[in-house]
Amino acid sequence: KQWYQRRVAITAGNTVDLREVGTIIRSLGCFPTEGELNDMIAEVEEDEPTGYVRYERFEPMMVRVLMDKTRYRPETEERIVQAFQVLDKDNKGYLTQEELQKYMTTEGEAFTSEEMEEMLSAAVDPDKNIIYYKDFAPLMLLEEP
Repeated sequence: KQWYQRRVAITAGNTVDLREVGTIIRSLGCFPTEGELNDMIAEVEEDEPTGYVRYERFEPMMVRVLMDKTRYRPETEERIVQAFQVLDKDNKGYLTQEELQKYMTTEGEAFTSEEMEEMLSAAVDPDKNIIYYKDFAPLMLLEEP
């Protein structure tokens, strides 16, 4: 319970905003997909949704996630580069801003426009307006909490 209290502003009713569940889980070094995260939220959500989850419902799910941390670990630099290479059909070593934006907003778990802007601000080579993904991949790595 201490990690929960340290990382989250607990309301007087010992609850946390459901919108913060993903942030809590990621801050502890676990990175489920959005689908997995939605399943976790559905598991702890009240029968009559209030937008908050009680600690008593949250803790067992969080303990299970932490115990299975290898399932939710972040990707390695090599796997990130491999993913970009799949998108780079011509093996150029880069993607255009338009290509990356198309893939990231229309395929799989689509990025929001805010997420896309944040990614592009870090990824795009300002001189050539392209993304050298081998240079960008290390920036996508997460430090251990």
